[in-house]
Amino acid sequence: MKYTVIFHRTDEGISVSVPGLPGCWSEGENEEEALENIQDAIHEYLAAVKEMSGGQEVYEIDIAA
Repeated sequence: MKYTVIFHRTDEGISVSVPGLPGCWSEGENEEEALENIQDAIHEYLAAVKEMSGGQEVYEIDIAA
């Protein structure tokens, strides 16, 4: 899957958010580290959503842009 991420640059480094996943944020000292960290955050976010869905039927769909 592809997710749009937004870099928020500060004097301390780069924060990264994922608009499609509310509350999914990470950070890094540079772009490479920030991108690696947000990938981990996305995986953790999706795992938490799956766990919270319990016995519900969950489907993934592809949307062409």
